Amino acid sequence: MAKNSGNKSKAKFSVYIKRYWQLYAMLFLPLLYLVVFKYAPMIYVQIAFKKYSLVQSVWELPLAKNHGFEYFIQAFKNNDFKYALRNTLTLNLLDLVFGFPAPIIFALVLNELCFTRYKKVVQTIAYMPHFLSWVIIYSLALQLLAPNAGLVNMIIKDLGGEAIPFLNDEAHWIGSYIGFGIWQNFGWGSIIYLAAIAGINPELYEAAAVDGAGRFRKMWHITLPGIKPTIVVLLIMSLGNILGGGFDRPFAFQNNLVMRVADVIATFVYRVGIKGLQFSLTTAVGLFQSLVGVFFLLMANFISRKLGERGIW
Repeated sequence: MAKNSGNKSKAKFSVYIKRYWQLYAMLFLPLLYLVVFKYAPMIYVQIAFKKYSLVQSVWELPLAKNHGFEYFIQAFKNNDFKYALRNTLTLNLLDLVFGFPAPIIFALVLNELCFTRYKKVVQTIAYMPHFLSWVIIYSLALQLLAPNAGLVNMIIKDLGGEAIPFLNDEAHWIGSYIGFGIWQNFGWGSIIYLAAIAGINPELYEAAAVDGAGRFRKMWHITLPGIKPTIVVLLIMSLGNILGGGFDRPFAFQNNLVMRVADVIATFVYRVGIKGLQFSLTTAVGLFQSLVGVFFLLMANFISRKLGERGIW
């Protein structure tokens, strides 16, 4: 009996594969990409625990001192790494506080626009900065905010004020950095929220209108609860990247006058690891960064599930 059930299962599996083999064939290249470029490089994570040498295989490298934790200890004794860790957390938290709500607010406002053509124009204009590289955006920032030749400061001086060091003073630099980050991403980030809003049942708005609810009431009691699961998922993913962040943006905006607040982990790894050839040290830093990101991701998902939300798994 068990043999017959096993044969039936094999026959069903064979029929299933014959019917849907195209779908699995389409998945082959993405899976190959993940294996080659994402999982295979994980072999070299062990460099963080070994004394790296260009002439030896990664498997033959000798173990570092302190049971392999020499470079982790060295990193936490390095003042430049401490500054980079502090700056990464500070800038990413500010991005989260000010940047995360921006696409939500924009999507809510855009959803309330009645004129379809105007709505499309606004969407297109808001999306465009996402396709600009950070080098181009920093060039625009220089043209606008440079102390002497920047358009904004020229207007301020023409009005009798003093030039503001947007890119040369630490506090002003942080504001400029966060502001340009919001400007580049809020339009693109709103796409997901607009898609979530489109999935809300229109009958809810009709029922609310019958009850006398205005636009703000509909937004607060229907639209926001309707996109709440999407907000929670994206917030969890953002918290998982709290110690991450890209390299392009901080590297493009950095200058010698603001390095104390502008040097982040990504630029520290580039400067010390690639230019300074300290591969074991910066591999240890990268591994620490990834582990902290996973911890925040798991904690955020756990708290979300405890509060009754779906989470990401």
